[in-house]
Amino acid sequence: MTFKDLISNEVICNALIKTGYTTPTPIQQQAIPPILEGKDVFGCAQTGTGKTAAFALPILQLLNDQRLSRHDIKIKALVLAPTRELAIQISESFRDYGAGLNLRHTVVYGGVGQNPQTRALQNGVDILIATPGRLLDLMQQDLFI
Repeated sequence: MTFKDLISNEVICNALIKTGYTTPTPIQQQAIPPILEGKDVFGCAQTGTGKTAAFALPILQLLNDQRLSRHDIKIKALVLAPTRELAIQISESFRDYGAGLNLRHTVVYGGVGQNPQTRALQNGVDILIATPGRLLDLMQQDLFI
């Protein structure tokens, strides 16, 4: 099985080649098809098995295929991460896998000034990667929703 068997978007497949991915891992093979069908998925796998790609790739394909106007919905996908380090890592994966797509993402987390993060949100993002604490803080301030 190849990624082209799972992901129909040529831009995403080319980005995967550039990142060095050639063959989907078991978690990716099992998670991507039902996510693309709109089903909920719960996956568990060891570190380094490609869990991020298992959810990021179908999110990118679905959002790209929908081609919603930026004015329709401010944030189209939310990814919660328990730590700032994981949030940054997930953001980098979305950047790499979505290179060449007309989708914007940003990451918000605590421990740094919120002004650059709120500016990015106010400019509009398709995908928000956030830690729970900063997300709740921004929501309580009514800064982006």
